[in-house]
Amino acid sequence: MDNQRLLVWAVFGLMLWLTWQAWRDDYAPRPEPAPAVDTATPDALPDEPIPEFAPPAAAESTDELPGLPEAPETAAAPTDRTVTVRTDLANYVISTRGGSIVEATMRGYPVAKDRPDDLVKLLSTTPGNFGILRTGLRAAAGESPGHEALFSAPESHYELGDGEELRVPLTWTGDDGISVVKEYVFSRDHYAIQLNQRVRNDSAEAWSADHYTQVVRRFYRPDRSMFDVSSYSFDGPLFFDGRKSEKLDRKELEEPFTFTGPNAYFAAIQQHFLIAVLPTPDTNYLYRIARGDDRMTASIVGARQTVEPGATLNFERTLYVGPKLQSELKELHPKLALTVDYGFLTVLSQPMFWLLDWVHGFVGNWGWAIIIVTLLIKLAFYKLTETSGRSMAKMRNLQPRMKALQERYKDDRQALSQQMMELYKREKINPAAGCLPILIQMPFFLAFYWVLVESVEMRQAPFALWITDLSSRDPYFILPLVMGAAMFLQQKLNPAPTDPVQARVMQIMPIMFTGFFAFFPAGLVLYWVTNTILSIAQQWKINKVVEQEAKDKPRGKKAKADDG
Repeated sequence: MDNQRLLVWAVFGLMLWLTWQAWRDDYAPRPEPAPAVDTATPDALPDEPIPEFAPPAAAESTDELPGLPEAPETAAAPTDRTVTVRTDLANYVISTRGGSIVEATMRGYPVAKDRPDDLVKLLSTTPGNFGILRTGLRAAAGESPGHEALFSAPESHYELGDGEELRVPLTWTGDDGISVVKEYVFSRDHYAIQLNQRVRNDSAEAWSADHYTQVVRRFYRPDRSMFDVSSYSFDGPLFFDGRKSEKLDRKELEEPFTFTGPNAYFAAIQQHFLIAVLPTPDTNYLYRIARGDDRMTASIVGARQTVEPGATLNFERTLYVGPKLQSELKELHPKLALTVDYGFLTVLSQPMFWLLDWVHGFVGNWGWAIIIVTLLIKLAFYKLTETSGRSMAKMRNLQPRMKALQERYKDDRQALSQQMMELYKREKINPAAGCLPILIQMPFFLAFYWVLVESVEMRQAPFALWITDLSSRDPYFILPLVMGAAMFLQQKLNPAPTDPVQARVMQIMPIMFTGFFAFFPAGLVLYWVTNTILSIAQQWKINKVVEQEAKDKPRGKKAKADDG
């Protein structure tokens, strides 16, 4: 078996794997949801709030936090106002109805490179891209400053100026002497938002409440297309339980997902972007994720706490609404970078991205970083591929003798196979050695695929000339054509298949691969072109060395007999 034939099967395997992933996400049966894991101690999470999370028997909607009044799907009632916030990285709209963030627009991240003014919106009240981020306090008795309460804001517009922080306060005052200042803190050069809810108890009695955060967002069935690699990126909820992360698709949320424990987080992820809620570390919280027909709701609730008369208590939470910038994600939570969905190849994709990012720090161009990293990978496996290349070169030199054996034993397949094995043994050739380069390349190929598809750092990154976006296909298909030509040249350096049918398949393989790679990200094709060119240079050199060794080696009687 030669490496060209294995390459064909490897690509077919990749196509089959992508198709299987799409089928699994859409139709495969799922196991029953695991029961909630309760790691809370009796003192850390009181028993009283937990039963309130069981929806009423007659309730049909999963869009609302159980125990709270239902909210309209739009962000504001007639008496509501909105507060606009402009930072150096994003624009936000906050409704005075509950102090909810109802719009988040990413500055510097256009939906398409040719539409610079059409920016990505991660939160919006429009039906097709619906998403809001609610926060509030749920009182044990009396009025609650929740996501339906009406807050007041001193200003209608805030903008981050020369300072490092921007604080946006909203105030709620109850009839029973309880007042709440809900303050969003935005920081320069960061997408993380700090939320503080300061409760002041000016009544004569103690006041108890738990605090919650709720993300309500569109949740559609995936629409896969092999001509759009981004369609294979997961779009939906992801949950980290303190040890491992799990993507929850529609099948897994046929029943609500619940969990109680510390050091967890929730995120709504899509290609390149996420909305995450990060509670206080080492503190127990109750998580509940459910879905309706076209949206999902994730609720996170902390333990009930009491504010004594005349006292003040602060409830804190960290929110993240922005791109999956791995450096910032790791600062917020050591495992938040798992929201960059590299799939089962994370163990290889993460160090590969680190290496690419490190090289990019020197060259300042992701395209050149891909070329340099490809060269480094080639150098790392040079000795291993050299052994394989020598076997391929020896087999190439043996082509006349192999053809002579085929003519001699054309009517006796068993004898031909035996003579071929003896020939390989005598010449110290391992015919399977040609598989090694492909077996080595395929994991890196798949890892590169997911790094390019999922890493926002390379989103719409230019390379040179006509390649203005490494994360999308070559607009003029030049790189795939170069790749096809390089593959054709590489075939000429390798031994030709002895089987006529297989030889014809090898002849059309560069054309087939050109068509297949035409819709891959340009950065991935750049990697494959670079790797193929380096492989050509290496094999050409090996062929010359082996040919010279064959000329210098005296031919024995058996070799002359093989020639007929």
